[in-house]
Amino acid sequence: MRCRRVAVVVSTITIAVVGVTACSSPEEEADPAPVAEALAADLADGTFDGVALAEGTDPATAAEQLEALLGEVVEMPRTVAVAGITEVAEGEGDTEPEDLRDVALTWTYDMGADVEPMVVESTARLVRVADAEGEESWTAVWDPAVVHPDAAEGYSIATERTRPERGEVLGHGGEVLVEERPVMRIGIDKQNLDEDDYESAATTLARELALDDVDGFAERVLAAGEKAFVVAITIRASQAEVYGVDELRGLPGVLVVDDVMLLPPTPTFARPILGAVGEATAEIIEGSDGQVVQGDVVGLSGLQRLYDDQLRGTPGLEVTLVDTEGVAVTDLYTSEAVDGADLRTTLHTTLQTYAEDRLADVESPSAIVAMQASTGAVLVAASGPGSEGFSTATLGQYPAGSTFKVATALALLRAGLTPDSPVACTPTVTVDGYEFENYPGYPAGSVGTIPLREAIAQSCNTGLIAEHARITAADLAAAAASLGVGATMPDGASWPFPWFSGTVPADATGTAHAAALIGQGGVLVSPLAMAGVAASVAVGETVTPTLVVVEGAGAPTPPAQPLTAEEAATLQELMRGVVTDGTSTFLRDVPGEPVGAKSGTAQYGTDDPPATHAWMIAFQGDLAVAVFVEEGDYGTATAGPILEDVLRMAAESGWDA
Repeated sequence: MRCRRVAVVVSTITIAVVGVTACSSPEEEADPAPVAEALAADLADGTFDGVALAEGTDPATAAEQLEALLGEVVEMPRTVAVAGITEVAEGEGDTEPEDLRDVALTWTYDMGADVEPMVVESTARLVRVADAEGEESWTAVWDPAVVHPDAAEGYSIATERTRPERGEVLGHGGEVLVEERPVMRIGIDKQNLDEDDYESAATTLARELALDDVDGFAERVLAAGEKAFVVAITIRASQAEVYGVDELRGLPGVLVVDDVMLLPPTPTFARPILGAVGEATAEIIEGSDGQVVQGDVVGLSGLQRLYDDQLRGTPGLEVTLVDTEGVAVTDLYTSEAVDGADLRTTLHTTLQTYAEDRLADVESPSAIVAMQASTGAVLVAASGPGSEGFSTATLGQYPAGSTFKVATALALLRAGLTPDSPVACTPTVTVDGYEFENYPGYPAGSVGTIPLREAIAQSCNTGLIAEHARITAADLAAAAASLGVGATMPDGASWPFPWFSGTVPADATGTAHAAALIGQGGVLVSPLAMAGVAASVAVGETVTPTLVVVEGAGAPTPPAQPLTAEEAATLQELMRGVVTDGTSTFLRDVPGEPVGAKSGTAQYGTDDPPATHAWMIAFQGDLAVAVFVEEGDYGTATAGPILEDVLRMAAESGWDA
């Protein structure tokens, strides 16, 4: 007896039988079931290399026809299952009924997450044949009806998508931050130019717009089709005068097209955080598992990208079988579009806009962060133009300088000191051979043995460093954690938005430990983390920033030693002393509730003298603020005036009304 082995290809999306033997003997009739399963597997993976086809059908040709028939659903994940095998009542031609079987097939197409699959029922025919030696086996008949009963040669499956409305990005009080705003697309319309003028027109426009890559734009124009409109730049309609749009319209081949785009209130508004929305890139399409197609509007960066699945919604889809003329024959599937869900943030439009305007002239990377202390809601997370699109406010990693002395003060309080405890504020102090000194211009009247409150108010480096043996690096790290620095989510969970909470080495010794007491050494924080420090002091408990409101997002891991109300009251007193009697008396007359503050200057780099970061943190009522400038003078000189302006503006705005 000769047996023909049917090699069934295993699909990752269907169950297949491997190595089935399809044969018969006088005592054993050929079983059609393994062949039916092999056919289902081949239909699922688009090949016909696992099942024997009826005489006269080429497997490669059948595979091509299957692909053409599936049309616009060919890439959708699918399974094909055998629902049953039945005998045929009547024969066909010379074939007797007992030599025919009908295989009921169930096609299931995965239409995407949270969407019902498309299910299509069809029937395939098996024919029993015998070879020259009388050995019997079953073969499958390829026919378009295998895909759908109404299918015929030349038919195909077509889809039509209905795009949903994208969810809105909301800010403080539910205000819409991102919405459709008028824009102008400026470019070259090749239909209005002779071929010889393409390059010169493109070059002229690029130069007028001061594009960074003039030659690159010209190359794009030359490479585009002869009827193409090649966009050079898209601007807000409100910027038309700035870009001289009326004059540009008069240039050869230039076309200005009015359109709308999803945009925040201003071109810079929280852009590093919110991100951008635009047409899906090839990379996004490829990684979407069929959920995003060319022309879809998606989040390209920032929160718009991080929460794109939520904001984008689910497109509606109509699937039809169409004839050779593209006319619908049968409706196969319909799903309604589901609009995207809104994304709630805590950003305050007025305060954020003001903060960005205030940083507009700062050349180096810079940031302003403002928080509602009682809730941790981030009202402002502004990064200046010197940050070049990076979110310095939330992701920057810098030594905190003397603003970190708030955490040092907490560690010393826990070690037994009080605001009145004496500390030795000498001109210099040496630890393991390294000499530390106070900042230039430190007031001579505060040198010597002074109370801790004065050391904090005047920002005496040496007085705190002299206490380095009283607390360990672990003590300092624990105190910082009580103020929110270094916060983490439990079990490796991610934050609802990207930010850097800071790091404080818990094992530093000697010089490194001494430097950490004044916010240098291995101490790194973001402006957002330092705003959290001020907020924690203001409300008397560890505050974790909230910028995105996500249901069920979870809470960060609580600090091992929570901040107590008594500790916070003492820190409030110390920070208030900075304003009443210390380095930040310029904040005394800020209207509203009393201000508590701490300035900071952190040295970095190898220059002599070293370059410095400028810091200020403060609280006033329910508002906590941090200001950072990467390249500045002292904290009070560079960051101080910015912080004062923010506090005054916030008081005038009535942001918490």
